[in-house]
Parts: sequence; C-alpha cells; structure tokens
Amino acid sequence: MTESVLDYMTRLGRAAREASRVTARATTAQKNNALLAAARALDAARDELIRANAQDLDNGRASGLDEAMLDRLALTPARIDDMIEGLRQVAGLPDPIGTIRDMRYLPSGIQVGKMRVPLGVIGIIYESRPNVTIDAASLCLKSGNATILRGGSEAIHSNRAIAACIQQGLAEAGLPAACVQVVETTDRAAVGALITMPEFVDVIVPRGGKSLIERISRDARVPVIKHLDGICHVYIDIAADVDKAIRVADNAKTQRYAPCNTMETLLVHQGIAARVLPPLAEIYRAKGVELRGCAATRALLGADVLEATEEDWHTEYNAPILSIRVLDGLEQAIEHINHYGSHHTDSIITESFTDARRFLTEVDSSSVMVNASTRFADGFEYGLGAEIGISTDKLHARGPVGLEGLTSEKYVVFGDGHVRG
Repeated sequence: MTESVLDYMTRLGRAAREASRVTARATTAQKNNALLAAARALDAARDELIRANAQDLDNGRASGLDEAMLDRLALTPARIDDMIEGLRQVAGLPDPIGTIRDMRYLPSGIQVGKMRVPLGVIGIIYESRPNVTIDAASLCLKSGNATILRGGSEAIHSNRAIAACIQQGLAEAGLPAACVQVVETTDRAAVGALITMPEFVDVIVPRGGKSLIERISRDARVPVIKHLDGICHVYIDIAADVDKAIRVADNAKTQRYAPCNTMETLLVHQGIAARVLPPLAEIYRAKGVELRGCAATRALLGADVLEATEEDWHTEYNAPILSIRVLDGLEQAIEHINHYGSHHTDSIITESFTDARRFLTEVDSSSVMVNASTRFADGFEYGLGAEIGISTDKLHARGPVGLEGLTSEKYVVFGDGHVRG
C-alpha cells in the first residue's frame, strides 16, 4: 500500500521531534564538524549538483518559468562557492545554546538566571532558491534545532542533491539523519500537513512570495516567523545634510531593486524638497527608475513624473519604480510610514538629534535607521553572520532572524536545599 502524504509527513515529524532532543544536547564541536563536513561534501559533489540543477532548469523552461525565476533557481559555480563559504561561516559563529545570563541572588538565597535553548523543530517552506536549503539547514543545526525543509517543486532535484551532502555531514559528526530532513514529495498537501502538526513542529518559517506567506499565516496551527511586504521608506528631514540625503536615497533604491529592504517610497520635507529632489531625480532618471509623485513632486520635477495613486503608497514594486511624496514635516512622515508601511525598514536623514530620536521612538518597524540606507537591514550586515529571514512580527523575533532568533530562553534556578517559607 502506498504511503499517504499525511502519513509521510507524520513520519518526518515524529523523526524530527526525536532528533531535536539529540541536536539540543549536541556539543558545539559536533555541530561545527557536521557543518564543515557538509561543506566538504558539497565541494566534492559539484558535478552532481550541476547535473541535478540542470534537470530542474530544463523542467522549469518546459513549464514556462520566467527568466527571473530561472535565475533564482540556477546553481552556478559561484553560488556553490557561496553555499560552501556559508557553511564555514556558520561553523565559525558563537554557539548561543547553553549560555546563561543575568544570574543573580535573590533575598531567599536562590540564584535565578536565563539559559538560551533551541526552539525544537523548525519547518522551513521556501520557493525556487536551492541555496536556501543550505542557509536554513546550517542555521537550524547550529542553533540546536531539528528542521524539516520543504522547497519548491521546481528545485526538487537540486534540493535532493544538496540534502545528500548535508546527510553526509551529519553522519560524519555522529548526528542522526533526521536532524535535517528535506521533504521528498512535491505534493502541495505536504505543506498543509507541515503547518498543522504542532505536536511535532514548534515554528514555521516561510520564505517566498506574498501569496505563499499569506496562505501559511492563515492556515498554520504552528507559530509563524514571517514578513509579508517590504514597503520601506526613506524620509529626508528639513535638518538633513543634502549630500548625505542624496547618497542614501540613491543607494536605498538603486543598489538592488528586488530585495525586501529596498526603498519603495521616498518622503521629503517641503522645506528641503527644492534642494534635494531635482539632483536625486537626475540620478534616478539616468538609472532608468520610473518616478511617481504627489502633486508637489510633479510640480517640482516635471511632467515625466507620473501621478502617484493611493495604491502606489501601498505597493512593494521590487522594480525600478519609486513613489515620492512631499510632506509638511516629521509628524506627517511618521503618520505616513505607520499607515502605509509594512513594519519592515524605515530611515530618516537628519542632523537633528531630536527629530532622529522621535523617528526612532514612533516609527513602528522592525528596523529603524538614522542616516543609513535601508539596504543594511540584513542579518549579515547586522553582524549575525547569516539570517534565515526577516520578521516583521513583534513576537518572537523581530527584524533579521539569525541564530539567536531560532532560540528562546528558559529560567534556571540554583539552590542549596532551599525551600520556600
């Protein structure tokens, strides 16, 4: 009798739960050995990885995937190098598990503190990019978690080849194969099962398009770490340094167009707009960025600026398109960001400490910046070594999620025969 998808996923879940108890007590050396052995296995399996990926690319072309999707799917020699380097970097990161902080004696005589511990079993659901398999597996393993990885059907052969290298690394380090499991079936019912198994899975991390994340957030019976949109803003304050403002606003939009931390809306104080917008518009036009603006913006920059609609303020373009709004001041900028933004990343350009402080306090986003490009909102740039994604939730993690975001804390108490009176 053929195993049903539900039975298969239940089997994976049960094995992951058992393996999570092993990873939770694994030594730092064991985890690092597994990561470094997996890196060696990837290096030795380059030909197999390229062959498996070629099969996925051929299938993708046959099924009509667009060039952007095919690019994300491709495993080039440079991307394999990056995966190998990523494993080595994660192996080099400090191990957060077991660290104890804030130990203190209380009047009763007991000592109380907090110990960092793994979350348990983490389910990762992602699309197209096979390198996510390595990113997710390495971070989950180093943080003492077991993981179930469900990649997109378009990358199934690539993910299987990568998984074989991870399994080799686990075996060399004496860790169970179920520490990292890649879902073998492309049946979409596997996702439905994975997100409704709280007895086996402690948290779900979706990485993909908005529709995927909305579906998982709606249907999951397991906590989800996620962000839906990256509608990021830069606000140029009346007290801004014009050169800084131009440099940051250019970089925030044009350094790369697709990432979720790219600026989508530029907000400008009316008192500085005439000095900062014309030179910025020249830069954007030279780089092929389509401009959409409010009436004041269009009056200042000319008829080639399209009229911004209400929908533009709500839109994550992921493209060379920018909406611009001229505002009365800081309060209106904060109101705009908190109303239209996605709580991802927002920046103020100002030389006023008071305005900067108010912006930091009142803008309700996972990353809030002063005189810096939104493109810095990234685990590597924040010194986390790597990230599993960005969270715009307020619980449990917020902003780039690295090793510490894949853990929690429990209280630990030391006594010496103490009893409560």
